[in-house]
Amino acid sequence: MSNGLQLGMIGLGRMGAGMVRRMMKDGIRCVVYDVNADAVKALEADGAIGATSIEDFVSKLEKPRTTWMMLPVAFVDGMIEKISPHLEKGDILVDGGNSSYRDDIRRSKHLAEKGIDYIDVGVSGGVWGLERGYCQMIGGPEAAVKHVSPAFASLAPGVGTAPPTEARKGHETTAEDGWLHCGANGAGHFVKMVHNGIEYGIMAAYAEGFNILKHADAGKHQRDADAETTPLRDPEAYMYDLDLKEIAEVWRRGSVIGSWLLDLTASALAKSPGLEEFSGRVSDSGEGRWTLEAAIDESIPAPVLAAALFARFSSRGEADFANQVMSAQRFEFGGHHEKKD
Repeated sequence: MSNGLQLGMIGLGRMGAGMVRRMMKDGIRCVVYDVNADAVKALEADGAIGATSIEDFVSKLEKPRTTWMMLPVAFVDGMIEKISPHLEKGDILVDGGNSSYRDDIRRSKHLAEKGIDYIDVGVSGGVWGLERGYCQMIGGPEAAVKHVSPAFASLAPGVGTAPPTEARKGHETTAEDGWLHCGANGAGHFVKMVHNGIEYGIMAAYAEGFNILKHADAGKHQRDADAETTPLRDPEAYMYDLDLKEIAEVWRRGSVIGSWLLDLTASALAKSPGLEEFSGRVSDSGEGRWTLEAAIDESIPAPVLAAALFARFSSRGEADFANQVMSAQRFEFGGHHEKKD
């Protein structure tokens, strides 16, 4: 049964396709477009209305047209340029990617000149969102957000997916459902930006902790005895062969550091205890950088988040030359030769 809302989705990748399927289960009628025609056909088979071009896509939308873009950041402005000439006053354009909130402010002003409402939505849920639901942080005009609210409610996990916070008096906002209108344009992506900055820090904390656990057998390994190697002071204190997958599993139950990220870590270690198939190259998509920029502008210290971001840079070899400089400095002042692994 239809709930009355029709919505167009541009971008049917890892998250966009799952979001469409989740909304269609609640009766939201979806028009879909992607440069990958196979992705469009797959959703057509599930009941979506497919489009073969931007023009075709817009022609199949009912007024006021509501278009949701689920695209990589680099393609959002280009898509707005392509679709906005086909939109008119009263239409709504939603960006659900990980854009910078500063871009949202700029885009909303530009689109407002044509009477087009712009909504920015920070979406968290990843590839699990179809099943678990998507947490959404929203910025934009109140009336436009209200119009799209059936989609937000459909995508959200729902009030029963987390225990109630005892200090709250009741179901006061949609936050308990898993979506929240955070404020004016940019507010949604600002909140999501900080969310992802925190995510960097939590991931790094788990990673560093498990690395310490992995090397708790250091006392069993002979270290070189030379001027370039710090001796292990107390080898008998590091004689543990720890099963990381079991430690991750026990931490999931009753521990104060339990989280969905720990659940996923436990899953990864259960599948591959040594994680040999991963190179350790960790990318960043921008939000961590923007979070630190905001912290600097606000004069707010964020050392944990900064360290987590810089660790990602190092994982990609971007610290290699700095390490070479230090190696050269040690040779220059002390004649220290590099040790071979």
